[in-house]
Amino acid sequence: MASENNPYRSDCPINYSLEMLGDSWSLLIIRDIIFAGKRTYGEFLTSDEGIARNILANRLQQLTCKGILEKKPHHTDNRKDLYVVTDKGLDLIPILLELSAWGAKHEPSTSHGQSWVAETNLDREQLVQRIRQSVLEGRSVFDSVGD
Repeated sequence: MASENNPYRSDCPINYSLEMLGDSWSLLIIRDIIFAGKRTYGEFLTSDEGIARNILANRLQQLTCKGILEKKPHHTDNRKDLYVVTDKGLDLIPILLELSAWGAKHEPSTSHGQSWVAETNLDREQLVQRIRQSVLEGRSVFDSVGD
């Protein structure tokens, strides 16, 4: 139960994680950065799921306030901001891999299907480190898989 000392509904680590991430939109934004290399508001709007502008703005603000994303000025266009994952956000890579593998296993018609399950089941720690390094270098998941 929330109190002055603890703003979360309970001390359960699963509850904390869910409260930090908010909802599926938050995970999809993080997915877009890590898997697809998206960094700007406009790029997030092009995702297949069709997030509404107001929801996107709200989730970007929440993820930034919670320290999962960092907002930086665009290096060539001062009208845009870039969103990058922090170390806290990069720690979500194994969770995204597990969600992806689970989804591909139980719905094989998803875009990556069984080949993605096989790839993510190889050396998991090595894969996580390759993805993490790729994202830190400004690339995305599919730039690092198969290196």
